[in-house]
Amino acid sequence: MSFLRSRFVQAVLVLVIAFVVLRFGIRPPAPWSVLTLYMSIVLLAVLVFVSSDSDSWRDFVRPIRETLVNPDRRHMRLGLLIALPLLLGYYAYTQAAAKPQAPPELRAVHPAPPASIQFRGKEIQITGLDNPLRKDQASFKKHVAAGAETYIRNCVYCHGDNLDGKGHFAPGFNPPPANFQDPGTIAMLQEAYLFWRVAKGGPGLPKESTPWNSVMPAWEDRLTEEQIWQVIMYLYDATGQHPRRWEESH
Repeated sequence: MSFLRSRFVQAVLVLVIAFVVLRFGIRPPAPWSVLTLYMSIVLLAVLVFVSSDSDSWRDFVRPIRETLVNPDRRHMRLGLLIALPLLLGYYAYTQAAAKPQAPPELRAVHPAPPASIQFRGKEIQITGLDNPLRKDQASFKKHVAAGAETYIRNCVYCHGDNLDGKGHFAPGFNPPPANFQDPGTIAMLQEAYLFWRVAKGGPGLPKESTPWNSVMPAWEDRLTEEQIWQVIMYLYDATGQHPRRWEESH
């Protein structure tokens, strides 16, 4: 029982008991931030207790001093010299290591477009919408040429000369710009989808598209409705892809 009279042992027991009670005796469990705060208060209280007078303080530090200088305790010192770095290293590893986490919400690389959007104060129905410029086949080449000019002026820096997503600015983006040559991109989408994505850009993406946010700006402030449709026609014509029809999605 004289062992329990040691101020050092008493301090350790108080800390251990306090941790067990706070960690496992409270339901629901307290957050780690709250537990850390309470344990800090308990530690300060213990230090005040053991330093209340000189005799109590000497009794508290005696086991620590003997462990550090007593020749008979060199094996204990060696064990502490090995154990403490391992414990600190393990703690650092657990804090730095990546932890598998379930996504906070469902994600989609190609989120469903809204039923309609506002474009410069005009409501445009996206669902079931086809490119209106394709109705005039006589002007097809003219629209494609105009779309190419708009693409070169605005889009080539990111999507590249070859429409492969390897423009001058592309290395600085994550995720990278879309590769229109890839059959898994525009060939899988309706032209109305592309109109929505070009018009609204990255800021117009819904939450379910994260973390694959796009750096593309909202082009509706810079391009007219006709210019966007012309660019879309150019993308399909230049890559040899064909837009997905709405009936194919059913």
